[in-house]
Amino acid sequence: MSRDWPALAIVPAIALLALPLMPFPTWVALTAAGAAMGMMLFLMASGLTLIFGLMDVLNFAHGAFITLGAYVAVSVLGWLAGWAGADSLALNLAALAVAVAAAALASGAAGVVFERAIIRRVHGKHLQQILITVGGMIVAEQLILAAWGAQPLQVAKPALLRGSLILAGAAVEKFRLVAVALGLLVFAAMHLVLNRTRIGLLVRAGVENREMVEALGYRIRRLFVGVFVAGTALAGIGGVMWAVYQETVTAAIGADMTILVFIVVIIGGLGSVGGCFAGAALVGLTANYVGFLEPRLALGSNIALMVLVLLWRPRGLLPLVRS
Repeated sequence: MSRDWPALAIVPAIALLALPLMPFPTWVALTAAGAAMGMMLFLMASGLTLIFGLMDVLNFAHGAFITLGAYVAVSVLGWLAGWAGADSLALNLAALAVAVAAAALASGAAGVVFERAIIRRVHGKHLQQILITVGGMIVAEQLILAAWGAQPLQVAKPALLRGSLILAGAAVEKFRLVAVALGLLVFAAMHLVLNRTRIGLLVRAGVENREMVEALGYRIRRLFVGVFVAGTALAGIGGVMWAVYQETVTAAIGADMTILVFIVVIIGGLGSVGGCFAGAALVGLTANYVGFLEPRLALGSNIALMVLVLLWRPRGLLPLVRS
């Protein structure tokens, strides 16, 4: 813990350093926006870091599952337009919850097929994984275009999640608060499952010594398939939130986010869920603060942040520790 506290402190430190550089209401609005962006990035990146950390698989097709989740959300919210447009917060949240659940199921099911058809054949071969998953990303994008068409699709936020609330004199979008809450909930659930349950114990033990776990009678292959499916389902959930936030969906939505997702994973430390969470929050806050203070530097701020973090900690903020 003593070695990790500087990495844990960097996110609040960035927020506090930005405070004197802008009016307080502006700081509140930018901090809320950065936190929401960070949580949506965490939802998209957490599956990738889970798959790499527990399966040692580099999945460059991760963006395809983000895209699939976004398109499923468009369809589901279209079918539930009555709930999404109702003047009831409960119905609005229910419509969003159904869209999230449907996207997770669709992306998870696609993950089962992808793991059996592609990943299983290149397990432990990183170069082959990169090449074949990039190809898988291209094929998946074309299949999505065939299913939903090439035209951008519009998706509206549920009625009572539109607009803003006034907090400390700043206007904060309601949907951003929902994104923050969902991100925190998913992080807490992942931490609980991986560290406090038998399944998490078996998966982590299988990473360290697969032969020993199998000798005890457990089928580690099934556990690893479950990890891959969970990772792709999380990507789909992230796709839902990003699509609803942007209110526009294209077949390139996942590919466009892939670089940013990898930046988050690298900053946090490959395979570390806690590091992914911290990295996503750091990227979200930095992008919003820099975009306000010096818009010309906004595009390069994420790359610069990654370089600075790796110069300080070459393995990332909270790297996965293997015995």
